Amino acid sequence: MSDKTAIIIGASRGLGLGYAKELAGRGYKVIATERSESGDLHQAAETTGSQIEIVKCDVTGADSVAAIRDKCADGSIDLLVVNAGVYGGRKQGLTDLAHGNVADILHTNATAPIQCALTLLPLLKRGGTIAMMSSKMGSIDDSSGGMNLYRISKVAQNMLARSLFENHAKDRGVGVISLHPGWVQTDMGGPDAPLDVDTSVTGMVDVLEAEREPRHVFLNYDGSSVPW
Repeated sequence: MSDKTAIIIGASRGLGLGYAKELAGRGYKVIATERSESGDLHQAAETTGSQIEIVKCDVTGADSVAAIRDKCADGSIDLLVVNAGVYGGRKQGLTDLAHGNVADILHTNATAPIQCALTLLPLLKRGGTIAMMSSKMGSIDDSSGGMNLYRISKVAQNMLARSLFENHAKDRGVGVISLHPGWVQTDMGGPDAPLDVDTSVTGMVDVLEAEREPRHVFLNYDGSSVPW
C-alpha cells in the first residue's frame, strides 16, 4: 500500500475517471472531484473502499477549488492532476471565432485550470508533480490547423503552465508536466480512436511517477516529447 495522495480535478468520466481507478489501484489515496454526480465515479469509490474520496468541484468556480484547498494540509499531496476541460463544439473554423466562444473556452481550458493549480500548489510536497491535461492539438509545430477553439485553448494552457512552473512551482521543488493523452476512446475522442482509456492512463501515470526533478515539459502518454 502506497502512502501517496493524489488530487484529480475532473474525475467523473473518461480520462479523469481512469486516473482515479489507476491511482487507487497503485495504492494512492485519491481525492477525486466531480462537477455533477457521476455514477461511475461513485461505483469506483465503493469498489476501492476508502481509497477514493469524492468532492464537488467546478474548475471555473474559485470557491469550490478553495474548498479543496481547505480540506488538505499544506505539503500533503504528491500528485495533482488537472483534467477538467471542454472541446468547444463542431464549428471551430476561423470565421466561427467570436468574443463569446473564445473567451469561454480559454477560461474553461486554460486560465481556470491554471488558477486551480495555483490555488492548490501549497498542498504539493517538495518533489511533487502537477499534471496539466493538454493535447498534441496545442502544438504549433505539429499542427494541421482547424478545430481552432480547442487548439488555442491548449496553446494558452501550455504557456500558462510554463508561467506556473517558472514563477511559482519551481522554487517549491514542484514539477509541472503538460501531457498529451493520445487519441483516446472518450466522449471527446470518439469510438474510432486507437487508444482505450486504460492504455492512455497507465502510460501517463508511469510517466508522472518517473519524474525525478522539477521541470516543465510537454510529454506524450508514452513519455516521448511533444514539440511546442
